[in-house]
Amino acid sequence: MAADQQVSVVVVDDHPAVRAGVAHWLSSGTPPIRVAAAGDDVGVAWVGDGAEADVVILDLHLSGPNPALGDLRRLVQAGRRVVVYSMRADDEIALQCLELGALCYLTKAEGAEHILQATRAAAVGLPYTPPALAGALAGDSSAHRPGLSARETEVLVQWFQSESKDFVAQQLGISLSTVNSHLERIRLKYAMSGREAPTKAALVARAIQDGLVHLDDL
Repeated sequence: MAADQQVSVVVVDDHPAVRAGVAHWLSSGTPPIRVAAAGDDVGVAWVGDGAEADVVILDLHLSGPNPALGDLRRLVQAGRRVVVYSMRADDEIALQCLELGALCYLTKAEGAEHILQATRAAAVGLPYTPPALAGALAGDSSAHRPGLSARETEVLVQWFQSESKDFVAQQLGISLSTVNSHLERIRLKYAMSGREAPTKAALVARAIQDGLVHLDDL
């Protein structure tokens, strides 16, 4: 999207007070973020103005106890940029959402500044890791950490800080194919350790878990 173009969102949440609060936070931001549509069912993200919104802010628990992972999967597969906004600080569900392609898992205990930052990052296709989630991921006790080389780690951190692999190649003085090769090897190493990371957001989560990167690096 153009640098001067206003970001638009569709808010999917079954609590009217939450929808109103999120809309107020977003519209009061600097610059303001426009709420194109809002509703209590994911269908609002597929029709009318909601279908054209840059970012989908999705409550995972819509009128039921089970997380709407199927809805999240369909949105991501359709190319939508999704920020999950949930009441539950559940590390396992958070990582599932990131693996499915959500760009952020944000709890409703976190305030306006985090939803603004998560939405702005998602609008340009970048993941965002709020402090509460970063702390949970960093505390993961998994022993299945892949052995990444120093160069692979360097490529990974540069990619997290960039909007494109072309920029990573320019910054490191290597070819685009070399960047892609490094990232494919990193994904393969994670898959072989039983901890697949098919999306950029999932790789961010894995890297934070393993102490390869910190919030200050992102």
